[in-house]
Amino acid sequence: MTRRAAIIGGGVIGGGWAARFLLNGWDVAVFDPDPEADRKIGEVLANARRSLPALSDVPMPAEGALTLVKSVAEAVAGADYIQESVSERLDLKHRVFGQIQAAAPGTPIGSSTSGFKPSELQEGALNPATIFVAHPFNPVYLLPLAEIVPSAKSDPEIIESAKEILRDIGMFPLHVRKEIDAHIADRFLEAVWREALWLVKDGVATTEEIDEAIRMGFGLRWGQMGLFETYRVAGGEAGMKHFMAQFGPALKWPWTKLMDVPEFNDELVDLIAGQSDEQSGKFSIRELERIRDQNLIGFLRALKDRDWGAGKVLLDHDRRRRDAAAMAAAEPTGAPLKMVDLQVLPSWIDYNGHMTESRYLFAASETSDAFLRLIGSDMDYVKSGFSYYTAETHIMHLGEAKLGERLTGTLQVLHADEKRLHVFMEIRRGDEVCASLEQILLHVDMAAGKACPAPAAILGRLMPIAKAHEALPRPSAAGRHVGQRRV
Repeated sequence: MTRRAAIIGGGVIGGGWAARFLLNGWDVAVFDPDPEADRKIGEVLANARRSLPALSDVPMPAEGALTLVKSVAEAVAGADYIQESVSERLDLKHRVFGQIQAAAPGTPIGSSTSGFKPSELQEGALNPATIFVAHPFNPVYLLPLAEIVPSAKSDPEIIESAKEILRDIGMFPLHVRKEIDAHIADRFLEAVWREALWLVKDGVATTEEIDEAIRMGFGLRWGQMGLFETYRVAGGEAGMKHFMAQFGPALKWPWTKLMDVPEFNDELVDLIAGQSDEQSGKFSIRELERIRDQNLIGFLRALKDRDWGAGKVLLDHDRRRRDAAAMAAAEPTGAPLKMVDLQVLPSWIDYNGHMTESRYLFAASETSDAFLRLIGSDMDYVKSGFSYYTAETHIMHLGEAKLGERLTGTLQVLHADEKRLHVFMEIRRGDEVCASLEQILLHVDMAAGKACPAPAAILGRLMPIAKAHEALPRPSAAGRHVGQRRV
């Protein structure tokens, strides 16, 4: 059954939340009195559709339905989760919570607030136990972090349920153990922001030079190691203790002005805005968003390839959806087995606009890997020192798959014995076969570096499937050689 999220406030953050839920299969109702809300949310959603699927290696679910409604009560009716993203005014948030809880008193309400504590948000609420902080980072549809901050009045079960909901849409819920103004991340951002204002005001650096210092240097380190792990490495072989001993005295030096704020006046605003316009004014905001998103995709994909940092969250999200699809699959029968559902992603497309050759091999790998997991040759089995290795592959390209199209990988066992597995796979778009692949796999003792018999536990799952598939017609393409004419 499709779940439903309500988004109250459809600005940059609310629109990002809406896109994150929608593209993960949730129906979303948005309330925002801004007459431009439809256009603004549509533009954010267009950017999300262009970028979020590029982070996934399993097909995105069918997109949910978006509804823009005319009242808070209409938005929250029937919602499983509510995200408040209105302006940072406590009186406004209190009024909104009152309207929400008049219509949905028991539904979890996450607030996107970047500064208010949950106890402040809960003041005067009909049911304070359902209100908590769920502070995201822009763009919400790409960046996984959401700071989850409860108070003593928060219901622990609701908090845990909310964290699981956020994991299900590919986010990383960071449970903040104590409520504090501005939570965790924005405390750092505020410190850096103060220093940056002083550096510009004092003529030490321009806005562009400060941005270059971040993105050419420590920003790259922070993006994949954070603060303390970065400094641990900086300490060399002696680690963090050496770093602390070496740089600890600097804490007493007058390097920073963390508690001293430059006067916030028109002169400072004009100085900062003027330099920022000169730095980035040649791009529209939407162009900057698209540039940002493509850079983030490249960075996040690199982390994903290494199972590190935010990449671990993306891999876990893929695993959850892949496991859910496997559980929903039918039990093996005599028919060729439907092993995987796939989707042609932006990174799969070549210069002709079609799915590139290497991705057909990837699709076949996903199909055969799913079958190997089915018979017990999963990653735990590989860790034991044994695996199936692909010895030979023959591929026929029969159709052209394009961006966004959904594909299915099916597998038929042509022959199996103690050491060998001979399979025939089809990558299908509906009833059309886009490619067929024939493979021979060998069961291998990795330590010895040679083929060996598979254990009884795997053969006990494999051989009944092979026996059932003996009754299937042999595919006409099976046994072909390269260049053989079609019949």
